[in-house]
Amino acid sequence: MITYWWVPAAVAVIAWAASELVVRRLARKASAERMALELVPSRRFDPGLEEIFRRGVQLARASTSMPWWAPRRTKAVQIRLRADGSSPLRYRIEGPAGGERLLSITPFGPSVTVNRARPLSDQPRDHMVRAEFVLRGKPTAPLRDVPLDPDPLQPLIDAVSDLRAELGDLAEIRLDIQRAPKWALRARRLQLMSDARRRERREAQRAARWVRQDATGIEDSLAWQLQQLVSGKQHAGGRRLVMPPVPRRVEPAEALGKLADDDHLVRVQLLVMCASNTEGRAQARLGQLQAALDVFGGSSRWAMRGWQIGPWRFGADRWPSRRSFERRWTWGHCQPPRPNWVRLEELLGLLKPPTVHCRLPLLAGDLPTFEFNNPELLLQGIYRAPDGRRRLVASYAKETLFEVGVGKAGGGKTERALAQAIGWAHAGGGLMFVDPHRDSWPRALPFLAHDALMDRIALVDLNAHGPAPQVSSWNPLGMHQGQVAHEVVEATVDAFASALGWEDASAPRALTILTAALAVLVAVNEAACQAGRPEDQATIFHVRALLTDPDFRAAALAGVQGRLDDETRSWWQTVFPTLPPDSFAVILNPIARLASNPVTRAFLGQPAGRYNIRAAMDSKMIVWVCPGGNGPTDRLITALLARDLLRAVRSRRDTPEAQRVPFRPYFDELITLTGAAAETIASMFEDFRKYKVHVHGMTQLLARLPLQVRLSLVQNASTLASTAGSQSAIAPITAEWGDDPGPDVVATLDRFEHYMTLTVTGRRVGPVRITGPHLDDVFAHYARPRQTAALEHAALAMAGAAPLGQLTASATGQLARVSDFLAQHATTTPSALRLQKGYQ
Repeated sequence: MITYWWVPAAVAVIAWAASELVVRRLARKASAERMALELVPSRRFDPGLEEIFRRGVQLARASTSMPWWAPRRTKAVQIRLRADGSSPLRYRIEGPAGGERLLSITPFGPSVTVNRARPLSDQPRDHMVRAEFVLRGKPTAPLRDVPLDPDPLQPLIDAVSDLRAELGDLAEIRLDIQRAPKWALRARRLQLMSDARRRERREAQRAARWVRQDATGIEDSLAWQLQQLVSGKQHAGGRRLVMPPVPRRVEPAEALGKLADDDHLVRVQLLVMCASNTEGRAQARLGQLQAALDVFGGSSRWAMRGWQIGPWRFGADRWPSRRSFERRWTWGHCQPPRPNWVRLEELLGLLKPPTVHCRLPLLAGDLPTFEFNNPELLLQGIYRAPDGRRRLVASYAKETLFEVGVGKAGGGKTERALAQAIGWAHAGGGLMFVDPHRDSWPRALPFLAHDALMDRIALVDLNAHGPAPQVSSWNPLGMHQGQVAHEVVEATVDAFASALGWEDASAPRALTILTAALAVLVAVNEAACQAGRPEDQATIFHVRALLTDPDFRAAALAGVQGRLDDETRSWWQTVFPTLPPDSFAVILNPIARLASNPVTRAFLGQPAGRYNIRAAMDSKMIVWVCPGGNGPTDRLITALLARDLLRAVRSRRDTPEAQRVPFRPYFDELITLTGAAAETIASMFEDFRKYKVHVHGMTQLLARLPLQVRLSLVQNASTLASTAGSQSAIAPITAEWGDDPGPDVVATLDRFEHYMTLTVTGRRVGPVRITGPHLDDVFAHYARPRQTAALEHAALAMAGAAPLGQLTASATGQLARVSDFLAQHATTTPSALRLQKGYQ
């Protein structure tokens, strides 16, 4: 029999090979029925220890949801942590199809969205490294207890934060969880107890040996012999009896450690793969992940399987381990070479997606890279990646509905807005930049001085600087541009009410008188335009003549008799004659202030002004408006312009939504603008989205804005940004971010640095730290300083600007022209002539 030993050996090998072949076929069949779920946490996901532990219990239970014939290697649930450039770290769960219902409902509640995941397919990379991690150290000792704040996944996310998708970088960690086999666990416990008892016996024997040696040494010593002579005690009976120490009883809990109890004990397998199309990056990534896993190490730790011989490492990347690694990686089989037994409490950091305590990197897929002359992108700033790379980032124009920038003066708010506006203008977009102080215009001028833009830029400047100032013109009551009469009246009255604080309860008479007066003047203008004489239209300054000059009033009312509704005609016939003269002062005083300023008189006193914001929107114009200050007169001008913008935007209802051209108003110094038109600005942030008009606002202090503006602005902001400032001023913004970062962090930002949240593909990104773009750096190739004079001349011409003296003289003689038109209109209309005599 001994001679033919090879026969039973061969039979055993053949039987093992056949059984292994059958098991592998069954395992592949069972693995083909696996399902995958992807967990997407919310930004405020903050689970407790009990919730995570319950999730681990679910995973362990789901690992057994396999058919009875499935081999043990397939009875596992796999956690896949994957980074490929599409997200900082994708968190997937793969396991038996029978466990899908159990795994779909998580103890995390609505803070985590569970989606059915599609199979992942990777393109081949040029360089790939593989590694398997096993538990080393004391087998009964637990891994390090890693706290949940900061997130235990933070080291892993930091390790893949500099991943570059364009280089083919890929990193993936797979953790398989399987219930521990009872028979293997019992065998391991017997072995550990035997080892513990054997160690205890050896320790007792070693201690006894040392005790005997110490006793013998003492009795043979000179000091001991002298002591015996002095005391007179001579013991001739030989050496004294020495009792050796008894072996200590081995406690199972102490000897077995974490293996003492069966509850929540699982076997795990940890596989890692890194790939790249650039040599060396995959190997470096593996080293980063290895360092990240060291965070979990204590008396027991994760160590890479294999051995190092000089510059070569023999592990999962080389024979004979590579084939086994590939099979387990492809089919999801759990066959760790070592027991790798851990308790669920040791894996809490890996049993959940990233939490609110995790700092996620900003990838190209999270925030797109800005491209010059691309109308779909809106420049936001410069992002510095963890590896030091800087790139221009943008948001999608169609999703950037409203923007708010807050911070101290000189922090970079206006510079960032100018860079965004210039990029949008060169991409073919239309915009309006309202700057009460005019500083933005000379700053942007060199970068807009292009031949392709000159016929699209208009400058409305009411600062009237220089020896020969030129001013544009606008008639808020003009009807030569096809406006709707009642909308013009309503917009002008609302502008006066907003700037002067009129309300129905506090100033009903002023509102009524001004409404009736404007209705008559707008009707006069409508008649003049229909007669082909737009140069004879009335302006806002003719309200005084209408209220105080009986001859002009009679001529105006007679000339528009057929254009007024019955209620307005009745008011002029019955109510107006009963009004005392002093009731007109509240209306005439602000108009008198406008008339006393030569600039505002020239701007508003022309019959057919060139300013037409509705036409500018539809033709993608670039309009720069500089109202000229923040005094009472300037606030009234600002209110008129703001209300006209609101009217013009709402008039886009006559255009199908698909044909509305996007337009972007930029409001610098919102405190100044809202002081004149608070309700109007608030309505813009509430209504403009419907008409494809997107407002960008900048302010130093959010708290100084009127309440209605502040609420509408923060509620609807697609982008919320803050530069440095006092903590009290920044606190309302950081409160919207959950004080992460807090006001103390934002307050210490350097100049041009911002924290901001953005909306990208329907979700919020940030708060992320962004460096504001500097025009001289980002748009240096756009600068044309030699063409600035030509651009300013063309922009004034596009706005219909003329010398201030010429416009002032024209405004002074406009009353006579309107009176002549009304007289001529009356001679051609006999009924009007009769009515005119009746009013007189």
